[in-house]
Amino acid sequence: MTQLGLGMYTLADAARLIHGDRRAIKRWLYGYDYASRKGEERVRRHANPLWAPQYQADDFHENVIGFQDLLELRVVREFVRRGVPLLVVRRCLEAAAEMFGADYPFTTRRFVTDGETIYQEALRAGADDDEAEVLDLRTRQYAFREIIKGSLYAGIEYDDGFARRWYPEPRSRAVVIDPVVQFGHPVVEESGIPTASLYASYLAEDKNKAVVARLFEITPKQVESAVRFEEKLLQAA
Repeated sequence: MTQLGLGMYTLADAARLIHGDRRAIKRWLYGYDYASRKGEERVRRHANPLWAPQYQADDFHENVIGFQDLLELRVVREFVRRGVPLLVVRRCLEAAAEMFGADYPFTTRRFVTDGETIYQEALRAGADDDEAEVLDLRTRQYAFREIIKGSLYAGIEYDDGFARRWYPEPRSRAVVIDPVVQFGHPVVEESGIPTASLYASYLAEDKNKAVVARLFEITPKQVESAVRFEEKLLQAA
């Protein structure tokens, strides 16, 4: 896949699309410093990124990530939202990457079926770790099948087992996020027009969908799809 087909998102874009926290995403992808105690001494430590993003940090004036990063982040966010310690997420990710030979293993088809074994192994490894993050793993119960639900993968289309495009509203499939179209930003599939552009025009035209449809030479139904999608993103923010 060429660079033009990677998709391109700021961290703000990513947070909006996966309903995540921008600061957390930055920590997951670029690492962070923290302090811990070693006896009476406070020691500064550094947590490495969970993986190397598709774009180099110094290639742009701000942090930018790709489509594969975006989808992988959705799964990490779901783990963390369910209370899984980041150390366990990291171990799970590393084990899956090695087993599948994939840079982005959480969104491969294999993880949906084989991930439960990897997850349980990560929990067992964590239970014996002396890191404060995982001290209580012996008493905490996680249901992998509840975390990695089929709904989390609904709308993702695969090619050779790897995610290639994502329909964020899989029931309607009106809106698609495809890294080779509009730099991976959400578009109405029938027209290829970014939902953000249609929504901005909708607001500028006093929320008149018929006028927007005429301006872009599309159907009012396509405008409705874009408006509904963008308003859902705003509600989730």
